[in-house]
Parts: sequence; C-alpha cells; structure tokens
Amino acid sequence: LFLAVCAVGIGGTFQYGYNVSIINAPTQHIHKFLNETWARRYHEALNPDLLTFLWSVIASIFSLGGLCGALMGGSMAIWLGRKGALLMNNLIAILASILMGISFPTGLFELLIAGRFLIGINSGIGICVQPLYIGEVAPKHLRGGMAMGTSIFLTGGILTGQIIGLRELLGGETHWPLLLSSSCIPALAQLLFLPWFPESPRYLLIDRGDELSCAKALKRFHGSSEYRREMEDIQRECCALDGEKPKKPWQLFHDRGVRWQLVTVIVTTMGQQLSGINAIYFYATYIFEQAGISSEQIPYVTLGTGACECLTALTCGLLIDYVGRRYLIIGGYLLMTLWSIILTFSLTYQELYPWVPYMSMAALFAFILSFGLGPGGITNTLTAELFIQSSRPAAYMIAGAVSWVSFFTIGMLFPFIVKGLKQYCFLVFLLECSSVAAFIFLVIPETKNKSFLEIKKEFHKLNFGRNS
Repeated sequence: LFLAVCAVGIGGTFQYGYNVSIINAPTQHIHKFLNETWARRYHEALNPDLLTFLWSVIASIFSLGGLCGALMGGSMAIWLGRKGALLMNNLIAILASILMGISFPTGLFELLIAGRFLIGINSGIGICVQPLYIGEVAPKHLRGGMAMGTSIFLTGGILTGQIIGLRELLGGETHWPLLLSSSCIPALAQLLFLPWFPESPRYLLIDRGDELSCAKALKRFHGSSEYRREMEDIQRECCALDGEKPKKPWQLFHDRGVRWQLVTVIVTTMGQQLSGINAIYFYATYIFEQAGISSEQIPYVTLGTGACECLTALTCGLLIDYVGRRYLIIGGYLLMTLWSIILTFSLTYQELYPWVPYMSMAALFAFILSFGLGPGGITNTLTAELFIQSSRPAAYMIAGAVSWVSFFTIGMLFPFIVKGLKQYCFLVFLLECSSVAAFIFLVIPETKNKSFLEIKKEFHKLNFGRNS
C-alpha cells in the first residue's frame, strides 16, 4: 500500500507542486529569452507591456491546462481505469518536457507556452485521478493517512522545485531550459514503477464486473488473510449501486442524493484556494527583508516555507486517522484566522518596534503550518470519502474544475486586492477562513473509520430531511 502511494504520487500531484514551483526561479532568464528572440525575429525591441503580457501567458496558461486536465481526468479514469489514466498521463508530461526543453535552442517561445499548457493538463489529470486511485485501494482504517499521500507529494514537489531552482543547481541562466524540461523525470519514474501495481479493486469489481481480478488486487494490497473484509465492503457497495453506471458531472447537480456532498466539496475546495496561502507567499519576501535577511539569502529562507508545508502534510498524514477529519480541518481554519489577525497587526506596526518583524516571520510560518495541518491535506481526502463509486469520478472533475478556476481567479485578482488593501488583505482571508470553519462545523459529519455507504447514510438525513 505504501509503495502504491509512492508510485502514483511521483507522477501525480508531485508534478503539480513541482511545476507550480519551478517557474519562479527562471523568471528573469525567460524575460531575457523573450527580449532576444523578439529582437532577432522582428528586428525591434520588445515592448515592455507586451513582455509582461507574454510572461503572464506563460505563467497562467498552466492554470488553463489544469482546468482542461481536471475536466478530462474523470472520463479518462472511467475509460482507461485509474491506473491506465495515470500511465497515459505521463506521455503528456514527456511531450510537454520536450517542447519546453527545445524552446530555447530553437528560439521559439511559442513552444514554451504550448509546453506549459500541456504540463498543466498533466497536473490537472494527476490531481484528479491520483486521489481517486488511493481512496479506492485504501482500507477504511488507513484511508485518511493514505489519502494524505496526495498532499505529501504535492508539497514534496513544491519543495523539490524550490531546491532544484536554486541558482547553484538548475536555476542559473544557462540551465533554465533543463529545469523546465526536468518534469519528464517523475513521468518516466511512474512509467517504470506503476505497472507493477494492480488496478483499483473497486474499479475492477464495480465498473468492470471482474470479481477474480478484484480479489487478486485486494490480496496484493491487503494480504491473503485480510482481504475478505474489504471484498465484502466492495460487494455491498456494488449491490447498493444495482448496476448504476458512472455519472456525468452535470448529473450530480440534478441528483438530490448528493446535494450536500457537492456543496461541501465546492465550499472546501474554494476555501482551500482562497484561504490566503497565496498572500502569505506574496508577503514572504517583504517580511524576510524587514527581519534583516539579505536578498541573496531569501531564496534559501523561502525553502523553509516549502519544508514547513511538507512537514505538516506528513504530520497530518500521521494524525488524520486518529484525530479525525473534522477536528483537523476546523482547527486548521481557526488557527489561520488567528494568524491572519496577528499578521494584520504585525504588518501594520512593522517599523514601530525592532521585534515586530520577527513576530511577522513567526506568524507567517505558523499560518503555513496551520494550512498544511488542515485545509491543505484534508480537502482532497473528503472528496474521495463523500461519494460512492458511481459519483466519485464526476465529483473529482467538479472539484478539480472549481480548484483550477479558483486558482486562476485568485492569481488574477490577488495583485489588485493586495495593492488596494495592503496588509489589511488578511482581514478578507480571516473572514473567509472563519466562514469555511463554521460551514464544516455545521454540515460535515466525521468520516473516520466509516465505509462509503455509511457516509452516504449520514448525508441522507441532510439531503432528504431527518424524518425520511
């Protein structure tokens, strides 16, 4: 089970985190490449506004690709299987790496744009199909910890990208094309390791009707003595579905039986993206400068933020099946609300006392820790747990689309929010975090150690009324 999480994670959410992270290091080198290419091609200097536009396209088209990938991921998981979809997805990553790698020697920045779009598609499919596979192979008493593999590999990808992007490694002027094309390495690793693992047992029995292959897969994952309990659980779910085919995303919006599950996924997914974690990274450089850290040392201190996220994802993975989902995610949002208040005060009075910048720095790391301990890790876990087999792929398509649209929206609006409100932007995030915490407290039942059918029964009371 542990090796299966590693095999799907390296080419799944690791790619998302890695490709979000590595684009920051070569920003100035890509600007220079665009200027030189434009001058050589058109024999005139590139207009600064056009340069900003081209750079924005290179950076943000990743989100558009991610949205397309999220909309494709659920369908691929149904047609090709969870494992098949992940293996096919690596071909997209390899093609994207080739295009980004040859963009500089060929002098075609259009290839860089196309490569970023394709790697966005790869990330969108990965972040949709990986938690689907993990959620379906995990036994219910380990489901939370295994589902945290999604978050652990995502934050691991961010941290790895920050390290590889240092100027001493591949972040220098001569090596940045290698940095952007290095995403083929996780793809090749998954193509090497994932074929050794079985397909999702739930997919094999419920979607394919292949009981023999399901039993073989369960024996591999759970051992010959323990697999029968999981087999019975899958058979009960199969009987409850009564041959129901996988649903399309738009069908979920018309299905009263999943109304509150769908609302929960949309609220928690938007809450995760709009929680203020982007504001933290935006303010990080300013806070570090105010604390007296030189601009040359800031990239190394920033590694601490990536390490914090990685550490809390691991911690959450250890705690989730003991503490429960509700306590961790509500606690995470409430702690983020507290740190938003402290950051607002400390940034307002940054120059009043010499110790205030250090308080800002402590609050910044505490905010990241709180995010990783709750919203950062558990949101994807909930999406896997709140839906039964026929609705789960469509739910991931909706969650993925909401996530990528929110990611793109905050990327577009965030600079204006910060410019208009400055440090008071954290009051907006304070309101958002406290509202999501209240929603989760009032709506979401605890899902720890419950089967998918038991969770469905919990929501039945909300969807149809308590007397139904």
